[in-house]
Amino acid sequence: MRVNSYSMDKVFFNQPQQAGIGMTSERTRARMVDRLREQGVSDARVLHAMGLIPRHVFVEPALASRAYEDTALPLGFAQTISQPYVVARMIEILIQGRDLGKTLEIGAGCGYQAAVLSLLTTQVFAVERIAPLLAKARDNLRQLKLTRIRLKHADGNLGLAEAAPFDTIILAAAAHAVPPGLLAQLAPGGRLVMPLGSAEQVICLVEKTPAGFVESRFEAVRFVPLLRGVV
Repeated sequence: MRVNSYSMDKVFFNQPQQAGIGMTSERTRARMVDRLREQGVSDARVLHAMGLIPRHVFVEPALASRAYEDTALPLGFAQTISQPYVVARMIEILIQGRDLGKTLEIGAGCGYQAAVLSLLTTQVFAVERIAPLLAKARDNLRQLKLTRIRLKHADGNLGLAEAAPFDTIILAAAAHAVPPGLLAQLAPGGRLVMPLGSAEQVICLVEKTPAGFVESRFEAVRFVPLLRGVV
């Protein structure tokens, strides 16, 4: 499988300060990718992107030594950075047999998932409802000089109408149903993936086909809830 045509290796790894040592080194990222492969993630494009993005840049400094563990980590504001496997798995579901195209992320958080997505497509729009967390995401992404991401402080339930339609929509927060506003912003042939449910959650894929929306469900996950409004 081809990786893609966006020259991912040259995006920011000409910057020595991102190489890291010990638990933040390229070797540690390579071990994370090996683990993802063992867990069943097989798309070469996704694995390559996961290996390039330095996750330690996006976690709290006190947690840098745990950045490449397969676990969610706290970000403050009652939010978390998703575990690497879940990030890779949800993106793999979206990208299977296609390109991501213009992508909307709901719940930018610290910016990590948006960074991975930016290596897999040319346009990423990321929405975050918590203003201080969005500021952190901007700072994190600025360190890596990633330029394909547009961030906005907004209610993710409403999507981003001014940039719609989207070929891909990914949610980093769970809801008991797919927000209708997001379905309305999905382009023909587009895909949306999200954690669906409350007490029990699963990965849910929605595809917009000529015959209507088609839903598929995958493994169990655990995400923070999708809330309304901005703070």
